[in-house]
Amino acid sequence: MLLTRVITALCLLLLILPILFLAPPAALAGLMAVIVALAAWEFGRLLGLRGAGPWIYAIACVVAMIAWHDLPARGAMLWLMQAAVVAWGVAIVLLARGVRKATPAFAIVAGLVGLVILPAFGHAAMLLRGLGVGVLLSAAALVWAADIGAYFVGKAIGRRKLAPSISPGKSWEGAIGGWLFALAVALSLAATHAFAPTWFDRVADRNGLLVVALLTTLMVIASVVGDLFESLLKRQVGKKDSSRLLPGHGGVLDRIDALLPVLPLAALLILYL
Repeated sequence: MLLTRVITALCLLLLILPILFLAPPAALAGLMAVIVALAAWEFGRLLGLRGAGPWIYAIACVVAMIAWHDLPARGAMLWLMQAAVVAWGVAIVLLARGVRKATPAFAIVAGLVGLVILPAFGHAAMLLRGLGVGVLLSAAALVWAADIGAYFVGKAIGRRKLAPSISPGKSWEGAIGGWLFALAVALSLAATHAFAPTWFDRVADRNGLLVVALLTTLMVIASVVGDLFESLLKRQVGKKDSSRLLPGHGGVLDRIDALLPVLPLAALLILYL
């Protein structure tokens, strides 16, 4: 299993890194369209769609992504990032509902949420990449740092369950440990300007380290919400992974769940600030 995970990760890196660092914007747009399509196919399956339903849902998400790109109105991307924040607010309400038997009403609401958050994720990645590879990667690294900190702290001292009915493995201690580690990474990047430009030094230069700390906290919370929302969808349909598209890693959604709210939020904040 470990060898399979390593091989899959290396193959993904060999595909993604050259596009991020060397390819023109059109190549990144194509990559994000593929990622959004695959994630939307998995999302549709978790909503309980059958037959061609998940594929139709995937096509709808890609069409929505293209439509937002082609909107002539100024500020269309800002509107999309704002809509994503609203959609994640709806997702939080669904999380508060807890794990129950999925109903048609739930599937409709969650499906509409997905039609916003998945295209927004794709466009946010392109917006942040337009500001520099380091800006995009540093925003993603915040999520990875929070995950690493949460895993090790939760493993060592995790006792109080964060959301026992949705994700029994997560603890409050782990969440706090993840936040502290992510905060340390963010403030280090902001203060030292290492790997500049990064999302954190851009914000720090204009608004100071205190704002960086506050926004980092907000984005870590968003990453937890993204993770829990996907866990809710999986638990309601009795699945452990969103799919088996990535051998040893589960599905695409399993790899980007925490990034889904964070990248649009990072893009929105940097547009405002």
